[in-house]
Amino acid sequence: MNASSFANNTPLCYSINSPPFRPIPNASAYFSSTFSALGLTSNLIAFVVLLKSFRRTHNRSRSFFMIFLGGLVVTDFMGLLVTGSIVVSYHVTHFNWRNLDPNCHLCNFMGMSMVFYGLCPLMLGAAMAIERFIGINHPFAHSSSMPKSRTVFMVLMVWLIAGCIALLPLTGIGSYHIQIPGSWCFFNISSKGNDFAFSLIFSLLGLMSIAVSFLLNTVSIVTLIKVCCGQGKKQRRRDHEIEMMVQLILIMVIASNCWCPLLVFIAQTVLSGRPLQIKYLLLWLRFATFNQILDPWVYILCRRAMFKRIAPRLDWSRSSIMSLPPSFGDTVRRFTRSSLRSTMNQETAGDRRKSNLPPPSP
Repeated sequence: MNASSFANNTPLCYSINSPPFRPIPNASAYFSSTFSALGLTSNLIAFVVLLKSFRRTHNRSRSFFMIFLGGLVVTDFMGLLVTGSIVVSYHVTHFNWRNLDPNCHLCNFMGMSMVFYGLCPLMLGAAMAIERFIGINHPFAHSSSMPKSRTVFMVLMVWLIAGCIALLPLTGIGSYHIQIPGSWCFFNISSKGNDFAFSLIFSLLGLMSIAVSFLLNTVSIVTLIKVCCGQGKKQRRRDHEIEMMVQLILIMVIASNCWCPLLVFIAQTVLSGRPLQIKYLLLWLRFATFNQILDPWVYILCRRAMFKRIAPRLDWSRSSIMSLPPSFGDTVRRFTRSSLRSTMNQETAGDRRKSNLPPPSP
């Protein structure tokens, strides 16, 4: 009776792993502190750079893209600020979760934050890929029918969808639990009941966002290469669009490398029914959190202004590093035309000489 009453009185977030936990080594505390400080500083620098660039830009599609970048920077910054402050506070004070949070409010909040700030970068990357796909393949419809307010609305919709998914465990679809080593909370990765459904929702939605980004970015790159390498009057220089695509491709590559191991690990665990391996969960989670540090440096470094500072001797006024060279067919065509003209001139001169010669004697 005492054991059953104790189990019934145990809050849900402590039903699997209950504090107190083993002491965490100092290396883990230093890693969390350094990681949070570096990520917050990087995102703050990136936000200042984006704000200055947004004020100076006069290109409509570039301003749309920078709104998405701003939403991504704000998401990464707030994710590090919210989750990092809880983790670092635990490493510094070693508080007891049961005493500080007897009703699981803090644990549920951190679990929601982990899900929300984890899905948002992936979904924003897919939204940016959709925006660039429309902007490159249908530029006139994109520039005339899409105001800036609609771009802001798309960012807010991504946040709303991610927030609704993060709230699902509070409605009974999944559950948030404190995780080993006791410094963080996350949803229960299990193949049983509603935990199975929420684990698949999280992993499949993240993988689907990466797949959409990869597919649309590939089509956009092919279209952009055809436009830039066009012949005659159809050839157009789109340095700003190439710059945006380079940044978007790097964001997609970073997100894929950082998040795919964790998402695939969650899907494999729940589909196979195997017990959760904590060491691999912590490893892939650290890989995923590196995304919030690497993303800001894409906006900071991959800009034409930065390339101008690195190579100021290049003639950036007439052609930039992003401009593609003339097509090989145009060069061959010019060479062929010049050779044909010289050959025709030589044949004409030879005919004239032959006509001036006296006829041969019989």
